[in-house]
Amino acid sequence: MRNSSRTPSSARTPRMTTVNQLSRPSPLTRDEVFAAALAIVDQEGAEALSMRRLGQALGRDPMAIYRHAANKAALLDGLAELILSQLVVEPSEQPWPAQLRSFANNFRELALAHPNVVPLLVSRPLATPLGLRPPSTLRPLESILELLVRAGFAPAHALSTYRALLGYLHGHVLNELQEIVDNPDETDDLLRLGLYRLPMREFPRLRSLATVLASYDAAADFEHGLDMLLDAISAHYAPRPEG
Repeated sequence: MRNSSRTPSSARTPRMTTVNQLSRPSPLTRDEVFAAALAIVDQEGAEALSMRRLGQALGRDPMAIYRHAANKAALLDGLAELILSQLVVEPSEQPWPAQLRSFANNFRELALAHPNVVPLLVSRPLATPLGLRPPSTLRPLESILELLVRAGFAPAHALSTYRALLGYLHGHVLNELQEIVDNPDETDDLLRLGLYRLPMREFPRLRSLATVLASYDAAADFEHGLDMLLDAISAHYAPRPEG
């Protein structure tokens, strides 16, 4: 009598298509793409970023990146968006000057953590009309406007305050990142900063400040400039109590 028993279907060898499907990598997410892009820019600068270089870092075909960014310009815009999205005005009962100071320090900390991205923060948003920018890049502006209007600022004065604050932050951070000495091991301040190259007759004041320039404290200078800015804003725009 022939044995008519058959191998149960559950014990059969899996099909090759199932194996291929299991080994297929999961789709890239936008967060993964821009986290890898940020790592490249942090380590090597924006010039090193390309679709090919990013594909290598992710271990993927560069074509997989195009669904998240059409070209390098889109990658750079996305990096500026990624950093700016971390700038928030936290809900607080503190007065508006303290909240603006917290915002300013947050900006500086982000900039110093990602110095190669700073030029993108300054330039990339300006390349797009305000209403066409990604919403996350506009939230810091909206939050500060809301903070100041609630504090009693006229809307136009709130906008001027935001512009003055951002102008100060951009300028200070760019200047801070460019504080490079000529010879770090030199003990003479004039030589250390390379100021000896400047003709004495043309730059006597600058040369005389060698010691002050050599002892530059970026954090203290930042706070001092912020004090002056907030005092000026209070004097010109802040609402005054009646009577």
